[in-house]
Amino acid sequence: MTRPNFVFITSDQHRGDCLGVEGRNIRTPHLDQLAANGTRFTSAICPSPVCQPSRASILTGQLCRTHGVHDNGIDLEPKVGENGFAGALGAAGYQSAYFGKAHFSSYDARHKTGTPESVLSSEDYGDDWYGPYMGFDHVEIMIHGHNYFTPQKPPRGQHFERFYYGSGLGDELNRLYNEAGRDTKDAAQTWHSQLPLAYHNTPWTADRAIDWLKFKRDSDKPFVTWISFPDPHHPFDCPEPWSLLHDPKDVDLPEHRTRDLENRPWWHKAALDNEPQGDPESIRIRREYSRIPQQTDDQLREIIANTYGQIALIDHNIGRIMNALREVGLDENTYVIYSADHGDWLGDHGLVLKGPMFYEGLLRIPLIVQGPGVPAGMVVDEPVSAIDLGPTFYDLADVAARAPQHGLSLRPLWEGEEATRDFAMSEWELLSNRAGVALSLRCVRTKSAKLTKDMRSGAGEMYDLSRDPNEMVNVFDDPEFAELRATLESYLDLRPDDIGPNRTPVGPA
Repeated sequence: MTRPNFVFITSDQHRGDCLGVEGRNIRTPHLDQLAANGTRFTSAICPSPVCQPSRASILTGQLCRTHGVHDNGIDLEPKVGENGFAGALGAAGYQSAYFGKAHFSSYDARHKTGTPESVLSSEDYGDDWYGPYMGFDHVEIMIHGHNYFTPQKPPRGQHFERFYYGSGLGDELNRLYNEAGRDTKDAAQTWHSQLPLAYHNTPWTADRAIDWLKFKRDSDKPFVTWISFPDPHHPFDCPEPWSLLHDPKDVDLPEHRTRDLENRPWWHKAALDNEPQGDPESIRIRREYSRIPQQTDDQLREIIANTYGQIALIDHNIGRIMNALREVGLDENTYVIYSADHGDWLGDHGLVLKGPMFYEGLLRIPLIVQGPGVPAGMVVDEPVSAIDLGPTFYDLADVAARAPQHGLSLRPLWEGEEATRDFAMSEWELLSNRAGVALSLRCVRTKSAKLTKDMRSGAGEMYDLSRDPNEMVNVFDDPEFAELRATLESYLDLRPDDIGPNRTPVGPA
């Protein structure tokens, strides 16, 4: 039998319920069709609720305190990355390619680190560099990807930046990018960008992947590709006309959208009130970019409508990728997987973006699988994680992993009626430079409950999701729930005993 191909598509900061098929008032026809043709996992969580640790976990199949990228600003060691799923499949004869935002290494390291993702080191890579990187043979990537930082001017930057400035219009494009098309009620980091779509990084990412799928790969070999869209990560800068697709008055606001810090563990308030630490520039970025004050309902509607536009633009380009697969006859023997590195609170409990509050909007992510033998229209509510994707690729390709795996193949869950999972795990070892406080957070989620604990102080929070889906009542210390707490804490203790030492970041966390 011909070995299967894998098209793995991700977005950045896409919460699990922001799909039309999940019932929200968002237009995602291609992702909804992917779910109709495949299997959707409704209790999938991120391995870590922040970009770099989660992405490194997806690649390596390991929780973040094992592979070492336990917070943003810490580079994934190349030898560790090369033993991830791309390297393992490559060693078994697969071609591998990566397109879009990688973020396995820190962008803003304060010194040259030698990685192609570092702003300072990127100038040392020539125009003819296309990999290898982290086990992928061919890469076409970008620096940052989120235009709070306008694209680096060559010779800095990578493939997207060279494309962006290649027309000689770079400065004018930056002006148009920052030009707001209409009023957004002073919503934080939100505007209708005037950047022409031809220069936006969402269609660029799809363009490069489609070009490779149709013309650049070796048609005699199986392949694995990771196509990584940088949106809907903040700033909420969707370009017109996609920013106009969802009217703010029609979006669905969270039911509970005030900062209810009572009955929450101590670190919730500390993470909101404490000053970030580090050098002055890092502190400024944390204050201006990584923290958003509580928004009015009108402002929150603007943020959500803009986010929906970003997701809809991604969805449109996923449709283009699916069409390309059909055009070259790859749709019959190719698994297409869609997921994200983590979610976004999007107003839940008065919060926007991400941080050390593992609410469902941040923790739960989309996860859809379509391909040979995958049931159409199936919904699985067993607790799983994006850390299970590498083991799933190994299982389907009949390839051995090159490093210990913390995840499990998803295949039994769509093949066997008796297959179950007790829990999925997420973790984050925060350094004090992000929230002004160091935390060692570990979380377990079952189908109906969730517990998060700071392993340093012993404080925690627990929610009975079956009765309290909005996570309003923290029952961590409630005697009525002592048995549930004991069960969930026993799951915490099942984490493999392979935790490495804390590492020093090379740039902002």
